[in-house]
Amino acid sequence: MKSLLTLFLLFIGNICLAQQNYVLSGTVKDKHGEALPGAGVYISGYKIATVSNNKGDYALQLKPGNYDILVQLIGYKALNKNIIISDKSIKIDLVLEESVTQLNEVTIKPDPNRANYLAMFSDFFIGTTPNAEQCKMINPNVLLIDYDNEESKLTVKTNQFLIIENQALGYRIKYLVNNFEYSSRTKIIYYEGFPYYEDLKGSIRKKKIWAKKRLTAYLGSPQHFFTSLYNGKATEEGFIINKLITQPNRDKPSDSAIRANIKRLTKVQEGLLRKTINLNHGDSLSYWIRKKNLPDGISILNRSPVAQDTLVHTHNQNIKSINFSDKLYIIYTKEKEDPLFANRIGLSISRPLDMPDYQISTITLQVAPVYFYENGGIYNPRAMLYAGYWGWEKIADSVPMDYLPPADVELKK
Repeated sequence: MKSLLTLFLLFIGNICLAQQNYVLSGTVKDKHGEALPGAGVYISGYKIATVSNNKGDYALQLKPGNYDILVQLIGYKALNKNIIISDKSIKIDLVLEESVTQLNEVTIKPDPNRANYLAMFSDFFIGTTPNAEQCKMINPNVLLIDYDNEESKLTVKTNQFLIIENQALGYRIKYLVNNFEYSSRTKIIYYEGFPYYEDLKGSIRKKKIWAKKRLTAYLGSPQHFFTSLYNGKATEEGFIINKLITQPNRDKPSDSAIRANIKRLTKVQEGLLRKTINLNHGDSLSYWIRKKNLPDGISILNRSPVAQDTLVHTHNQNIKSINFSDKLYIIYTKEKEDPLFANRIGLSISRPLDMPDYQISTITLQVAPVYFYENGGIYNPRAMLYAGYWGWEKIADSVPMDYLPPADVELKK
């Protein structure tokens, strides 16, 4: 299971087993046309990669789909390029630009708060799940961290791979972080970038443990949900889709009325100085402050299942989309919540008293519609906000986009 907070990742690609492979090839060059051997050519979000040979040539076999290609070589700026494989092999030369920043030694200014920011980034990017406890950032020095005190916003990016070793799932994740943002005001987490997955080496016994944990991580995740939704099998594979409808809170006056009364009563309080003020009367300052703190809306769960054929629309032969109002309330019935999640204040989603402790997440639409592929990849990382269980799970609970459950696993049971 994985989270994307608000998260939301730029994992794009379409895997279709029935389709044949085509070759993406070309030459990695500098701006003068000179070949660059030893350049890493990665498919973002997958375990697919190669290295340019002595002539700078590279070749990758890919199935039809939409991919983000990342090219990296020490001394050069990382290059990313979006390509579409449809019905034939294609050739694309990749031109890298020298990086003055990487050629010169980068000096990180001492920051007494850096350790706190690193811990915050780790919690919101890698996660706080049991799997996250077995993750380690190998080179945190590559993180370029900025904190805006006025906006209360943490921003992080990298110009080279951040390397994370995940001993829980057996992956070495190389992640070029384009942008990470966390606002302590809105509590919204957003990140996007280019991850690449490698298998860690381990004994046969350890590989069996990793395989089991990878399957657990995948099942119930957004990747699993959108894959099953694409195939019209979300219900069969354990997902129940409801609507969480928000209605205006009738007990809360308008914002303009609240502001006007607080301003008026604040002036009265300042004018009275040391005189006694009635704090219990309906027209008191405390009364209007309580009104200000009321929620704007009241959420009501509609337990009638949302039909997949009305929610999902076909965009073309490789892409489908969803568009909806209110919030989607996603229940995964094949796994229960981890006790660690249930005990975290502010993360758990309210549920009816008769509902077991299934994993529950919500999706709030930010950009309509949401386009997605057969492998569960989402086209626009800012399209949705996840909350609940999906908001808890982050990179530590992610698997590559080309991950496939073992053939002998029956997801419908």
